[in-house]
Amino acid sequence: MKFRVIIREDPEDGGYVVSCPAIPGCHSQGETLEEALENIKDAISGCIEVLNERVAQRPGERLTDVAL
Repeated sequence: MKFRVIIREDPEDGGYVVSCPAIPGCHSQGETLEEALENIKDAISGCIEVLNERVAQRPGERLTDVAL
């Protein structure tokens, strides 16, 4: 699965700030561009894991996984 991310240089602290608009509140940072991109991958995985844990199953429904 691919996610589009926004990369911004951080003029105040240096490095880069990265956010994933498809997942509100999903942000990360890194000293280098490569580090920032690796960190946002971890952040996206963590955000998706939390969102999946919050899914409440109701009577008559069942959960399943799909891959894109």
